[in-house]
Amino acid sequence: MYHKQTQNNPVIFLMGPTASGKSHLALQLAHAFPLEIVNADSVQIYRGMDIGSAKPSLEERAQVPHHLLDVTDPDHPWSADRYREAAWETIHACHSRGVLPLFAGGSGLYLRAVERGLALTPPIADALLARIRLEGETHGWPLLHARLTETDPQSAQKITPGDAQRILRALSVFEATGISLSEWQRRQPPPPPFSILKLAILPGREILYPRIDARFDRMMNEGFLEEAQALIQKGYDRTLPAMKAVGYRQIFQYLDGMVSLEVAVENAKRESRRYAKRQETWLKREPDVIPLTEENRVAEAIHHVTQFQNS
Repeated sequence: MYHKQTQNNPVIFLMGPTASGKSHLALQLAHAFPLEIVNADSVQIYRGMDIGSAKPSLEERAQVPHHLLDVTDPDHPWSADRYREAAWETIHACHSRGVLPLFAGGSGLYLRAVERGLALTPPIADALLARIRLEGETHGWPLLHARLTETDPQSAQKITPGDAQRILRALSVFEATGISLSEWQRRQPPPPPFSILKLAILPGREILYPRIDARFDRMMNEGFLEEAQALIQKGYDRTLPAMKAVGYRQIFQYLDGMVSLEVAVENAKRESRRYAKRQETWLKREPDVIPLTEENRVAEAIHHVTQFQNS
């Protein structure tokens, strides 16, 4: 029931929607197996985004080695390609030490990049990115989306006219290489040589949604508002991918005077629930995923990891 490619390179994915308890279960498994935890959350890679991303605490990180946390600043975005490269290096390093790498997080694109690889695309010059970004901000991203429809209709069909980041990427790849992003993606590399066990926590929305609301209240009590203010004081552009993360984006709207704090908090909770729903949908479509029951998740996870190691 797990995805196996080579016998001696085991990797564990511990997946689940936001607030489902992935970090806690990862720590519990670390007491049962020689493993190290690898972050698979696209916001936790950024320094200064701790409370709002539910990043493991320093105390939790002291219990077991954690990897790919706090690796870059919010104004230096990471792509899935870059994450995959760092993740593969981490996997090899864990295997060389005789420990299991356990990926914990809900960023599906990152996990898919580790498991299947991504089509390689060339580096894009900063000057080209800046020019296209300025054009989009000046004339509107729908106009650039229309241009993308002419040069790369397959990519344009998957991207909404207001999705600046993805339009920028697709147009920049074409202008830099003369080859469409969709064509680059068709040149898919072979999958990496790992054995992957995919476990998923799926508590059900009647359990998950109250947890999401309670966790956001806890974040606010722990200083999330002050954390968001600190990011603003550092001058990070709101168009950066990190600044658009769920929770942060809504709190920034309050700090910008657009909504009341009460409305910002309610909006953040609602968007977090919607994000969790999308994560659930993605997980249910992923092949070879083993769901864990709410009541026996620890025992079931230990059982599956033991079987995985012994197979």
